[in-house]
Amino acid sequence: MIRSIHAAQRLDSRGNPTVQVDLTTNRGTFRSIVPSGASTGANEAIELRDGDNSAYGGHGVQKAVSNVELVIGPALVKSGFNVDTDQGKIDHLLKTLDGTKNKAKLGANAILGVSMACARAGAAHSDIPLYEFLRRESGAQKPFVMPVPFFNVLNGGVHSGNKMAFQETMIAPVGASSFTEAVQMGSEVYQQLKKVIVEKFGPSAAGIGDEGGFAPPISQPHEALDLLVQAVSLAGYTGKIKFAIDPASSEFFRDGNYDLGFKDKKPNVQSPNQLTDLYRSLLQDYPIVLVEDPFAETDWDSWTKFNEGCPVELVGDDLLVTNTRYVQEAYEKKACNSMLLKINQIGTISEAIEAANLAYSFDWSVFVSHRSGETTDDFIADLAVGLRTGHLKSGAPCRGERVAKYNRLMDIEAELLGTGEKVIYAGSQFRVASKC
Repeated sequence: MIRSIHAAQRLDSRGNPTVQVDLTTNRGTFRSIVPSGASTGANEAIELRDGDNSAYGGHGVQKAVSNVELVIGPALVKSGFNVDTDQGKIDHLLKTLDGTKNKAKLGANAILGVSMACARAGAAHSDIPLYEFLRRESGAQKPFVMPVPFFNVLNGGVHSGNKMAFQETMIAPVGASSFTEAVQMGSEVYQQLKKVIVEKFGPSAAGIGDEGGFAPPISQPHEALDLLVQAVSLAGYTGKIKFAIDPASSEFFRDGNYDLGFKDKKPNVQSPNQLTDLYRSLLQDYPIVLVEDPFAETDWDSWTKFNEGCPVELVGDDLLVTNTRYVQEAYEKKACNSMLLKINQIGTISEAIEAANLAYSFDWSVFVSHRSGETTDDFIADLAVGLRTGHLKSGAPCRGERVAKYNRLMDIEAELLGTGEKVIYAGSQFRVASKC
């Protein structure tokens, strides 16, 4: 049973406040720290901020902390729920206490912190790792599948100060034999990429963005992809590493069109058809296996047209916000074939699992993701393994809050192999890992 729940204001990777929760049972104290996004969907669960400009420029989370201390904590202690068996009931109570559709009353950051801490406590009380606890909660089958890491090695959009409109350009070591080898491959390419950038643009161009990727002075997607082709070749991994892009296009959607020059003083307005042609040319010219948010969250028609015969994984992020309502709508409109899973978009672990399972029921893929405002909490590493998602993104192989997830996954792989448990690296089957 839960003895006490306390919360505190701490900092995320961008230096903004976030919520930390400590939940205590007779088995110990279990901590969670909630991430925060910069590029956010309009329908995401609400992250409660104080709005007091005298502290942290209005970004403080003391209201959310107080809601944990004064509302959520006492209610959960009184409930008598068991953390090892009642995750669903706990999350339902959290939703009921809030009473809004988007968790605006208590704050998704307050609610998620408690939900995560309860899951960690539940795993401990069940004497199993967190990934096994989440596997049981989701109903996923064995054997365990280690995900392909999609490293965001070039940052753009609202995550960096360069003129690149597209937010993320990623590398995916699908040709590795294990997760540990995939990390090595990604890290080696990352280091080669730095050398390429310094040689081409000078040392000052090797600065990094919010997610640890480089942000050189480029503005066109083909420039980013050409840099990756060169870095992968220098590292000796041509053919073994594929690419992915996340334009995060809602950020540059203007009056029905897309302004690829939104970060510059020179507008570069593209119609949806023109942007579609750009994507198709990139898919033809580069080894891209995944495209995320190529169109705005309100531009359903463009999504549906692009999805017709789309040869790669088409991931909805802002479009779906890890919410079963929008996953169902996207399925009915045939808008995409994959769901990005961000736990703070929906606010409880049970709802995130529900959304993932709904996506699986449509034969979609599920792609686990961090946020640009991250913490050293490595929860999503266990989530990716527990739900057999087959791939995740946690930024570049750089910065502690990003590397924490990759290190945790290497630990999980070593632990499973050490116990004789069968474990598969998703590799080129990352889209269908849930069926492996």
